[in-house]
Amino acid sequence: MLGTVLLATACTSQKNTFVNRLYHNTTAKYNAYFLALEKIREVEENIIAEYEEDYSQPLPVFYPIDSAVIEANNERLQQARDLASKAIDWHRISKWVDPSYYLLGKIDYYQGKFDEAQNTFKYLNVNSSQDEVRHLSLIGLLRSFIDLRKFDDAVYVMDYLSKESAVSSENRFLLYQTLAYYYESKGEVDMVAPALFRALEYAEERKEISRIHFILGQLYQQAGLDAFAYEYYQKSISGSPSYERTFFASLYSQQVAELSKSKDLRRVRGYYDDLYKDRKNIEFRDVILYEKAIFEHRQDEKEESIRLLTLAAKEPTDNRRQKGYIYEKLADIYLKDFNDFLTTKYYLDSALKQFREGDRNYQALAARKEVFDQYALNFELIQKNDSLISLSRLTFEEQEAYVDEFLRKEEERLLREAEIQRNKKTPSIFDNLLASAGGGSGTSFYWNNPTAMSQGALEFNRVWGGRPLTDNWRRSSRGFQETSNAEMPEDLGEGENESENQSISSAQAALNLPDRESLLATIPKDKAAVDRLIDEMEDAYFNLGKLLFFDLKEAERSIFYLEMLVRDYPMTVKKPEAYYTLYLAKRELGQNYTLYADLLNAEFPESQYTKSVNNPESVSGTQANFESSQNYAAAYKLYQKNQYAASKDLLRSTLENYPLTKNTDRLLMLDIMNTGKMGEMEEYRTKLENYLLNASDPALINLARKMLDGIGGGNTMDDSLAEAGQQIEEEAVRAENEPNAEPEGPLEEQIYKENKSQTHVFILAMEPRVANESKNLTADLEKFHTSNFPNDRLRTGTIALDRENTIVIISPFSNAEKALLYRTQFLNSFNTENLPEDSKISSFVISIENFQQLNRRKDLDEYRAFFRKSYNE
Repeated sequence: MLGTVLLATACTSQKNTFVNRLYHNTTAKYNAYFLALEKIREVEENIIAEYEEDYSQPLPVFYPIDSAVIEANNERLQQARDLASKAIDWHRISKWVDPSYYLLGKIDYYQGKFDEAQNTFKYLNVNSSQDEVRHLSLIGLLRSFIDLRKFDDAVYVMDYLSKESAVSSENRFLLYQTLAYYYESKGEVDMVAPALFRALEYAEERKEISRIHFILGQLYQQAGLDAFAYEYYQKSISGSPSYERTFFASLYSQQVAELSKSKDLRRVRGYYDDLYKDRKNIEFRDVILYEKAIFEHRQDEKEESIRLLTLAAKEPTDNRRQKGYIYEKLADIYLKDFNDFLTTKYYLDSALKQFREGDRNYQALAARKEVFDQYALNFELIQKNDSLISLSRLTFEEQEAYVDEFLRKEEERLLREAEIQRNKKTPSIFDNLLASAGGGSGTSFYWNNPTAMSQGALEFNRVWGGRPLTDNWRRSSRGFQETSNAEMPEDLGEGENESENQSISSAQAALNLPDRESLLATIPKDKAAVDRLIDEMEDAYFNLGKLLFFDLKEAERSIFYLEMLVRDYPMTVKKPEAYYTLYLAKRELGQNYTLYADLLNAEFPESQYTKSVNNPESVSGTQANFESSQNYAAAYKLYQKNQYAASKDLLRSTLENYPLTKNTDRLLMLDIMNTGKMGEMEEYRTKLENYLLNASDPALINLARKMLDGIGGGNTMDDSLAEAGQQIEEEAVRAENEPNAEPEGPLEEQIYKENKSQTHVFILAMEPRVANESKNLTADLEKFHTSNFPNDRLRTGTIALDRENTIVIISPFSNAEKALLYRTQFLNSFNTENLPEDSKISSFVISIENFQQLNRRKDLDEYRAFFRKSYNE
């Protein structure tokens, strides 16, 4: 009876007695809270299980959270939310209320509800009396800020946490792991390893320790520190890692220890061959072939490297990313070693299909592929149209004979391939593609172009996979193993069986042949159809010429297409720009480029391209864009005030000083509008006609057409000018508000990179003698920091940069703005004995990434020049 009374009394969640607390603490922990935590752990295990580790790249510090995985686990998360809520509602006096709130914040975080999660974490930091929960909440808040790229907020949380005492070992591990994630997210690779070292001090789970060791091995290998890489790869093998990670750790440790340095090529090749033969490594054969191909390529064995990569691509595997790297490497080889842009394009197509949008290299690969897509589009159009125009000149009987001969040869080729495929385990589209390597210039008959035909084969292979020639190949019931690994029987007899097989092969070949009538139908039959093909080729020659010079850095091949354009299309509207590009290409090659400057002056004296070659000292790049934008905005204001002559003068001087910028089209349009308002109708008409021939902005071209149509129409002309004014007013406002920037140098000449959001340090450089005489410098700096930056936890260090320079490093600053504020305060109020004023004035701030460059190059003056330009100092 007494027990029943006690139990009934304990069940209330309001009365704060010892028995009550004991009951609610026990019930909350082992029922609602425990079950909610288990549900969340199940979700976290699923995140890890569903993530495909990419061992070819440094592993991410945290397993990325896939929204598809979260969606599949929504029911578990909802169950966890219900249980955690019950722990709060039913057991309000228990000590598991705050931990349950933390679980709710974690659930919101996983479901992408960042505002709700952050509010919960902030609430717990302010209101919870449990340090463990507060610290976990702050770490959760920190990770969410990093996810959202709110790095200033993240630094604030890190600084706050650094002042916290009694942080548990478990939380310290998570904190330093999150700090490594912060540096990883900011791209500060050099800082990831130190944070992971600190995390290792508090790590307890063997699997986590193994994974961190593997990441450290990758980071050291990437940095060229092979001895350290070997050590950490070996350490990663302990801790019961998966066989996959063990395989890669063994492979990479062998590479950094011996393979990359060994001169015994036979031994290295034998090592890869033994790995390949080991049946335990069947699922990694594509990786082994890929790594051996990389090795062979380093030995300048290009053909062998291609052969191995081709074999690697044929290996059956679930590792789609590895397939992508194989295709990407093939693309690199055909680009860099053979300059074969067409084959490069097809391999980039195949590579991109293996990656998902969330993969690290997807965006860069997609951007790179765009250039080669344009090359292939224009190159193949020229090939195809040239072939069809040639065929159109034949009689109909000759065309039929040509098509029949083509079909006969094509059938023979397909029969040969069918015979080969009978004896192959895995049919492949690579043989055709590799056979076509080396092409890429000139023209040939399109139907005989194996590279173009291989594009179709690649697409077929992507959709249907590698399939032997067989009936009913579309049937979905045919399994993967059946389609990719089926072998023809080896004991086929002669006679009837052989005849039957030949008949089947012949039927299969016929099924793959193009239709005779459709081939004949593609040949143009009249002058209008031929003219359409010729017009298409005009644009293609121009596009190829520009693409080859500006994007693919192939000046000689660019000249080939552009000279063909101006020779075969003397009336082309693209001639001024073609001349200008030829001028640049010839100048780059040290050839007679003045010819095209003369042609521009003779044929197009008013063109902006002519002004550009006549004014070689004109400013270009970012500064030119900025200055021309500002002048454009000012000229438009003059236009609005009816000050047309003044607007016109400003526009002309701008076009003289900055002939070719992103604003050229709109500057010219505004000049035309001034001319129209001033009543100079003949000049107005002529300028509009020339504008239509040379402008590139589609919206402005359409506007110019309307303005030309409105000439002589009285109100119609006024209406067209009013419409033009409305259309470019927004452009003028936008131009006026464009931020200032210094001109950018060529990408390959940029030693230092401008990244003001990155972590920065402050540098004070001096001669070693001055450093020795300034004995109180460090102490005075500490006093200066205590007085001016008491909450910033700044650190001071001194190193010898070289024999002539000792540098004092003050760190860290989360971005350039904070580092520059420090420098301003330093220049205004820091004083110490024996420190020359010129040393103070020559101090600077530098990002972590750029400091690595400075430490290698040892050239302070070089960096100071970059600092003055980039930081406006």
